Order: sequence, then C-alpha cells, then structure tokens
Amino acid sequence: MRAIRQKQREFLDWEFGVFFHFGIRTFNEGRRDWDGESMDLDTFRPEALDCEDWISAAAEAGARYAVLVCKHHDGFANWPSRYTDYSVQNTPWLDGKGDVVRLFTDACRKYGLKVGLYYSPAQFGSRERKPADYDAYFIAQIRELLSNYGVIDYLWFDGCGCEGHPFDQKSIIKAIRACQKDILIFNLWDPDTRWVGNEAGLAPSPNRLTVSALDLSVNSEAREALTEPRFLPAECDCRMRLENWFYSDLDGDTVKSVDELMGIYFYSVGRGANLLLNIGPDRRGRLPEKDRETLLRFGERIRSLYSREASRAEIRGTEGAVSFDARCVNLVELCEDIDPDGEARSFEIQVTPWPYGPAVTVYRGASVGHKALCLFPTVRTGEVRVRFDRAGSYRVRVFYAPVIENA
Repeated sequence: MRAIRQKQREFLDWEFGVFFHFGIRTFNEGRRDWDGESMDLDTFRPEALDCEDWISAAAEAGARYAVLVCKHHDGFANWPSRYTDYSVQNTPWLDGKGDVVRLFTDACRKYGLKVGLYYSPAQFGSRERKPADYDAYFIAQIRELLSNYGVIDYLWFDGCGCEGHPFDQKSIIKAIRACQKDILIFNLWDPDTRWVGNEAGLAPSPNRLTVSALDLSVNSEAREALTEPRFLPAECDCRMRLENWFYSDLDGDTVKSVDELMGIYFYSVGRGANLLLNIGPDRRGRLPEKDRETLLRFGERIRSLYSREASRAEIRGTEGAVSFDARCVNLVELCEDIDPDGEARSFEIQVTPWPYGPAVTVYRGASVGHKALCLFPTVRTGEVRVRFDRAGSYRVRVFYAPVIENA
C-alpha cells in the first residue's frame, strides 16, 4: 500500500464542509442533469451575488471547508474561461466582467475555510467530440482553475456522466499535480479521498479507511477495483433540500430539519467520514433564508454535542477506562491514531452502574478510524471502560449530549 499523505490525514480533521451548487441552472427552473435543454446566457443575472454571505454562514456553522461548482454537466463556466463562450464573461452579470470563482476563493480565505473546486469531467455534447480534443479542453480549463486562484486545497471530480468515456487519465492527473502538488483529489483516477457511495450522507458500518474498490457514479452500481488497497478517507455528500442540488422556487418546504441533519452527522462524521452538505444559493446570489437559518441551527446543535464533557483519557493497548464524578452520560467519542498497518475492527463500551454493580455493555461498534461517535441511552455512571480488538493508541472523551432539538 502506498504511503499515507499528510494532507489526507488533515482532510479527516476538516470533518464538515458546505457544497455550493450555483450556475446558469440556478436561473432555469425545472432543468435536470443531462436533459440536454439549452439555457440562455442572458438568464444569468445574480443581481446581489455575495460569496461572503455564503462562506460567513458556513464558517459560523463550524464548517472547515467549502466546495464551489465551477462547471457542472451543462458546461457553463463560473469563471471567464478562455476555452468556452459559455461562461460568465458572456452574461449580463457585471457586464461580463464577473468571476464567481474569484469571489468564492477570496471569501474562503477571508473566513479561514479550505478551498474546494468542483468540476464535472463530462458535459452535454462531450461524447460528440473526439476524445483527444475533449481531453485538451478539459486539461486547459483545469489549468485555469488551478493556476489563477492561489492555493486550491481540494478538487472535486463528479463521476456522473463519465461512465465509459475514455479520458486520458494520466495526462489529466499530471497536469493537476504540476499545477498544485499538494492538492487533494476526490474519487477519480488518482484519488486522495473517496465517495461514500450514496447522496444521503450515510456512511456504512464498518467504514474502513483503507479500501480495495471505489464507487464512482450514481448511474452505476459497478465498483472500480484498485490495483492495491489504498488509504482513502470517505466523504458523505448530501443535499439540504430533498431532491435539488441547485436552487429551486418549488422545494423550500423540503429543507431538512435539524434533527435529520444531526442524524446525518452521526452517520457521517460519527462514523469517521467527512460530511459535505449542499446548499443552492438563490437567484439573488445569496443563501435562501430558510437554508441559512437551518445551517446555523445545525452548527449550534453540533457544538452542543460537545459542550458537557465529563472526562477524557488516552488508551494505549487494547483496554482502558475513563473515571469521573458520577453523572449522567450518553455519548462517547473515540479517535484512533491512524496506522498504515491496520485499524480496529471492533470495540465495546461498558459503564459501571452507580452506585455499584458489575459493568454493563452500552455500545458495540465495528470501526473507529478518525472518529466514532457512540450515542446510547442516558445512564448515570462514574466510569466508562472501552475494549478494542486491536492494540493501538486511542483517545476517549465522555459527554452528556442533548439529543432532542432545543434541549
């Protein structure tokens, strides 16, 4: 197995990011992926676009990174690309002098978020071009994005639409690494991170850090076998609204509740994966108010999880205990030092009943990795003991967490 990159370890510490789908489709109600319907450049009119509005809210909610759709499957470029006429430079917005990517990257740096750029490798009509011509166009646009906006931390490749297309993978990856040697690539060709395999924000149990195959597209259940097992942290992407990635006037009633988002948080970050939550900025170029409010309340709930800590400890080996003055607890956070030679494959959490009695098992799990959030019914205890199937270095924190909204 190839060496684990330090940037991959850092990616796990990002934990929570916000995805922004914004482009010409924002202004064309009812358009869908791959419907082939044209969208007139004259419709792109975000009269109050403010990326700081997006990123400040993400930062306030506790996100550590953000990802902007630079080019979706429709081919519209959110920056003034030299390689297509279908871009912001030929729209009425700012008389063609605007650059959404510039505004986004500047906002991320102002608020201290890692910068992620999404680029769809496939687009409408791409299969009608000669593969070599399309590869040249692809590489040229990627070079623009990776050469003109400073350090880019994350490049997000969407596998949707790529099925069976013969990309020149080696040339594409060579160009990317030449532009940004430390960049992390999501899921395709020479990945540093991987897609979890669904768009619901749910990681499986167990969720291994080292895998032998990749899920590539929502259009296929086929998995791509890797030539050798690789350390590839998982990312769980999901929508704030029920179905749409881009803004719609018709689905504001489907914004997820904070309770549902907390469930997703436990199934993603709580299972050692990152969570990337999408919001579609509206036609003003601002966050819809309901989405913004929910995002901020979600951030408050995440913080509340960790606000009542009982105690913490480090465990070296296979077993250890955390002791504290007796109180009610219901959440244990476990973290495992990443070891390229393996990871824990099972663990058990026990509590000592108060005021006396033999230990009682309250939780069993199948993987730890970067983080395991272990929620169980509230119990009063003064000692929590954890047993692992594999000797290692672990960190344990014990909490009482309010789990009901507004608690």
